[in-house]
Amino acid sequence: MTGAGDGPFIAAVKPLVDSMGGEMIPPDEAGPEDVVLAWEGADVVAVRLPQLADSLDHILAAMERRQGKPLADLDRKAKQEVVRILEARGAFSVRHGVETVAGALGVSRFTVYNYLNRDKQG
Repeated sequence: MTGAGDGPFIAAVKPLVDSMGGEMIPPDEAGPEDVVLAWEGADVVAVRLPQLADSLDHILAAMERRQGKPLADLDRKAKQEVVRILEARGAFSVRHGVETVAGALGVSRFTVYNYLNRDKQG
C-alpha cells in the first residue's frame, strides 16, 4: 500500500487475512489492536482481526462454502468431522460456541457435546 513492490507482499498475505475474516487497511490507519506488517523495513499494510465470535461465524461460512451446501444438510458423519475440525481450531473456547455450531449444524447442543465426547473416547 506504500510502494511499488508492495503488491506481491499484499497478494501473498491476502488469502491468510481473508481466511481469518480480517481486513487489510493502510498502516497509517492502524489502531492499537491492529497488526502492522512490514516488508524490508517499511510498514506495508495493517491487518484488523475480527472479534473471536465473528471469526467463528466466518469459519462456519467458509466450511459451508467448502462443503457446497448448508452444514445442516450434511450427514451425521460429516457433521462429526466438522465438529472435530472446529474443536481443533478453538471454536468451542468462544462464548456460545457450542450453541453457534449447533445452530449451524441443525442439531442440539447435546448432540454437539456427544460428538465432542465421542472424539475424546475414540
